[in-house]
Amino acid sequence: MEIELMNTIIAIVTHNPEKVQTGFAPVFFSQDDADSERLALLLAKITDGMVHNLENGVFVIVKH
Repeated sequence: MEIELMNTIIAIVTHNPEKVQTGFAPVFFSQDDADSERLALLLAKITDGMVHNLENGVFVIVKH
């Protein structure tokens, strides 16, 4: 039997700490927008998640 997280935010990536609140998902801080995008894509590959760009400097990785 395999247990898997579904429909869950599994990580948040941003370069602006003021845009996110910690507590429910790990937050990864980057140096700039390009670094945020690269880090979000890598985390999505590792976790088999999907990257969602909130277009405010925040990327959310979700497991659907």
